[in-house]
Amino acid sequence: MNQRIARLLASMIAVVATLFVLGAPSLARADDLPTFRLEMNNGKLNPARIEVPAGKRIKIEVHNTGTNAVEFESLQLRKEKVLAPGAQSFVVIAPLQPGEYKFFDDFHQQAQGVIVAK
Repeated sequence: MNQRIARLLASMIAVVATLFVLGAPSLARADDLPTFRLEMNNGKLNPARIEVPAGKRIKIEVHNTGTNAVEFESLQLRKEKVLAPGAQSFVVIAPLQPGEYKFFDDFHQQAQGVIVAK
C-alpha cells in the first residue's frame, strides 16, 4: 500500500510540475502585454477612444477615479468589470482583428467608448 501511495504522489507531483512549466511562459508574457490606461469617473471616460495594435493580446487597466461605482462593459468583447469608487483592476483582451469595438459604463449609459484595433 505504501508503494502505491508513493507512486500516486510521484505522479501528482509530475503533473503539477508539468502544469507549472506549461503555465510559466504565459505568466511571463502577461507583464509584456501592451497596456492601456482607462479612467472612469462618474459617467466620463478618459480616453473614450483607445487605439491598440491588431493581432496582439492587450491589457486595459481600468481606474475608477469617481465617487460612484462603474462597470466597464463590452458586449462585442464579452468583457465586464465592476469597480467600486477608487478601485482599479484590468481586463485582458484576446488578439483583435482590425476594427472598432464599443465599450461603455453600464452604470452611466452616456459614457460610451471605442477600442480601435489597427
